[in-house]
Amino acid sequence: MTSDWTTRAGTRFTCDKRPATGTKGMVVTNHPLASAAGAEMLAAGGNAVDAAIAALFALTVVEPMMVGLLGGGTAHLRLPDGTHTIIDGMATCAAAARPDMFTPAQPENPRFLEAVGRVNVVGGLSVATPGNLKAWCEILERFGSVPLADVMAPAIRHAERGYRATPYLAECAREAAPDMAKDPAIAAIYLPDGAPLKPGHRVVQSDYAETLKTIAREGAAALSGALGQAVADGIARAGGIVSAADIAGYRTVERTPLRGPYRDVEIVLPPPPASSGVHVLQMLNILSGYDLRAMGFGSADTAHLLAECLKIAFADRAAASGDPDFVQVPVERLISAAYGDERRAMLDMARAQDWSAGIPAAESPNTTHITVADAEGRIACMTQTINSTFGARFIVHGTGMIPNNYLATFDPRPGKALSIAPGKRVTTSMSPMIVLRGGQPAYALGMPGGLRIFGSVMQGMLNLVDHGMSLQEAVEAPRLWTQGEAVEMEPAFGEDVRSELAARGHRIARMPHVGGGMCAIGFHPDGTMEGAACWRADGTAIGVGGGLAREGVRFWPDQAGPR
Repeated sequence: MTSDWTTRAGTRFTCDKRPATGTKGMVVTNHPLASAAGAEMLAAGGNAVDAAIAALFALTVVEPMMVGLLGGGTAHLRLPDGTHTIIDGMATCAAAARPDMFTPAQPENPRFLEAVGRVNVVGGLSVATPGNLKAWCEILERFGSVPLADVMAPAIRHAERGYRATPYLAECAREAAPDMAKDPAIAAIYLPDGAPLKPGHRVVQSDYAETLKTIAREGAAALSGALGQAVADGIARAGGIVSAADIAGYRTVERTPLRGPYRDVEIVLPPPPASSGVHVLQMLNILSGYDLRAMGFGSADTAHLLAECLKIAFADRAAASGDPDFVQVPVERLISAAYGDERRAMLDMARAQDWSAGIPAAESPNTTHITVADAEGRIACMTQTINSTFGARFIVHGTGMIPNNYLATFDPRPGKALSIAPGKRVTTSMSPMIVLRGGQPAYALGMPGGLRIFGSVMQGMLNLVDHGMSLQEAVEAPRLWTQGEAVEMEPAFGEDVRSELAARGHRIARMPHVGGGMCAIGFHPDGTMEGAACWRADGTAIGVGGGLAREGVRFWPDQAGPR
């Protein structure tokens, strides 16, 4: 499958990393210490869920700019019996939230969600009620096999003893430094001596280690006690409105995933309030009418189609996307083959178009990813975040925890599908995708990257299914993205492809990368698992092979007999 895609390609590239293989389990995360934490659980006899939750707790320590206990996320689980479920742990608006609590900074620009003074982006007022800790504890209790304290041990160890900052963490700290400098607690850790930490700096999080120890003893119930009150008090001191009652009253939601056919596979993704499942299936219905394999990866025709499909999806996303408890999302219409045919018929291969929604507009009545699998058939494909890099960019005093800034993802204008409302769940582009072939897992993949997630994960899947790339090639391949304005393209796309797209009317924006680090697992018929992570983050795949001794085997060092 890997030898011939280059003969048709309009763009070629070289992989930076190498895949891992295993038969007993596979852990792929965006930090080596988190992958090691997950592999430790598998090696100790735990399952994929144990490994996933261990990796996530570790990521809150070693990838603190991306994920935290005061964030939210979406878990896509496949169980040994072949069933799939989605655990929605996304953050919600506080009970005191109001549709008009922010003043739009650009009221006439519907795509610009920032409020005057950036108060929905940085600081206490940007925080939504977190869901991660409750979701992780609930998932572990229902589907795991290892006690919470054991699962959390690697995270506690790294927080207490420290770990060495990677260049990626250092670069993120540099970017967020102006905001973090305003909070002494977060600045003390990530801006030591008043400057962003350097690669190799030892990061120690003593307060957070104590918080983790409390959670290891009390579980999610800690949020209903002193810890939850401390979090609420800290958010209030920073000007926020999330209360102790909001935190204690948070509930996860279990949802049925969306499924749709494409070529010889079936795609399984989260439903609303995640927009990924709806719009990936919508785009695949359009693309199914074209021979992408013959067009070739990275050709002008393929890139044009991807850009136009993304523009169509984002036009419909703006019109109808949100929490299904508050907004009527026309899921069946959007993912229907008939709607895909309608939109495809309007495409022009010779020119770029401005797209409007094909459905009526609904009115209201930065991130990490892990992919983990075990030999028994469990897959945990989970995308988790505190939204922006370093979330709300302050630490809740005495806890070491960085809150999310999820209110930045809502529309600050009242009366819209994404307007703020008490209890409303955050809409997300998270795309923990599982691809089935003949009913069996073929691939599981996902990544961070905000609005760029679902289009990029779809491109990873197309690289595998249409273009026949290897798993490593598929996650590292150059990406493009647009939501209707400039087409962002990574450097590996050649000048001839860019020029041809420009001639068709696309405005091209050169970007060093599109989205974050993709983490993927491929499943082979012989039971071997392959793991791959890409160059856009500190992604690391660790496979577990080998196993226990054969039954009845013993060691007899003094046994007499033939030598």
